[in-house]
Amino acid sequence: RGIVTAEGKRMARLGIHPRLAHMLWRGKDLGLGGLACDLAALLGERDVLRGEGRDADLRHRVDLLRGGGRQSQTVAQVAAHWRRQLGLKPDAERAPSERTGTLVALAYPDRIAQRRPETRGQFRLANGRGATLPESDPLAGQDFLAVAAVDGAGANARVFLAAPLAEADLRRTFADQIQAVEYVAWDSRAQLVAARRQRRLGDLVLDDAAFDAEPQQTIAAMLDGVRELGLGALNWTPEARSLQSRVAFLRRLDGEAWPDLSDTALLASLEDWLGPYLPRITRRAHLERVDVAAALRTRLSWEQAKALDAAAPTHVAVPTGSRIAIDYGPDTPVLAVRLQEMFGLARTPALAGGRVPLVLHLLSPARRPVQVTSDLAGFWAGAYREVKRDLKGKYPRHYWPDNPLEAEPTRRAKPKGT
Repeated sequence: RGIVTAEGKRMARLGIHPRLAHMLWRGKDLGLGGLACDLAALLGERDVLRGEGRDADLRHRVDLLRGGGRQSQTVAQVAAHWRRQLGLKPDAERAPSERTGTLVALAYPDRIAQRRPETRGQFRLANGRGATLPESDPLAGQDFLAVAAVDGAGANARVFLAAPLAEADLRRTFADQIQAVEYVAWDSRAQLVAARRQRRLGDLVLDDAAFDAEPQQTIAAMLDGVRELGLGALNWTPEARSLQSRVAFLRRLDGEAWPDLSDTALLASLEDWLGPYLPRITRRAHLERVDVAAALRTRLSWEQAKALDAAAPTHVAVPTGSRIAIDYGPDTPVLAVRLQEMFGLARTPALAGGRVPLVLHLLSPARRPVQVTSDLAGFWAGAYREVKRDLKGKYPRHYWPDNPLEAEPTRRAKPKGT
């Protein structure tokens, strides 16, 4: 069995919708009882303003009611009834219609509306929904409205009846409901960390100011931003991607002896490896400053870092002395090198202590692949003759020896002295 408060009994005694009952009693308490009765009557009866040119301003209805006239006779009788119910004299004070917004806000606090910045006729309601007025309506430029009647259940409702609400009245009347809010969060639209102190009434922001957040709050918000943007927003240098691929190669060989540096695993552990690199990083553009390769190295122990360079080096030295970068793809590592630089080498270079031979992409002088092999000795002994014949026809000025194992490797068309 519910508990009925004295206020509830007082409202129920009027036999009117609770919103309007609340407005009537609060209006009386505030010395605005006569105006509250006029509004209760207007909102409960057919609109006294009719025709194409009518606007949404409820104050105009109040003025029309008080001016008499046939179209407002029924409403005037209802207003007189509410005065009797409240115990007011027939000639009780009639506060100016300018106070209409305050009373409507008491009845419909969830429909207090704040105009969206740099718009006309576009509002946000305290309940979070949107509301609109035609730009031609006199109320369309008001900063705050108290909305009495709307139509539409979607994201934006059409305002039919409303009154201006002075911000000072709003703050005074709803002082106990205005909340101080402090938040540090990723702003998806601006793509930065927003640290704001606000005073809010429902979803309406009355005051808004930036403040200097604690570093850990900023880092946490920035990590949320990276999750939203994806790892692609980071400054992935060739060095960083190479490190990631090299570790992935060894993890495929040796399993959990090596950390998981896949994009999926990195996203799941951002706090651990990226967080320490985010102090003073507060917007997307700042992510260019982050040394991703250095951050990834923190996932390796000293022993692993040393073993990585030995088992999966970034480059391989070929017979000419050139250091050629290894491409650690998703499968087997590849070395793309000009065929002439490999003369004199009998065995295929291998990684991971000799366990994994490189896949060699042997290139023409124009750096086009002429052979793919992981068996260099077999190539010299077999397919080289046919490849040599084709290359000699296309590049006659280059050096194509009959015995590549005894030939001098070269980066030039021919070795010096030949």
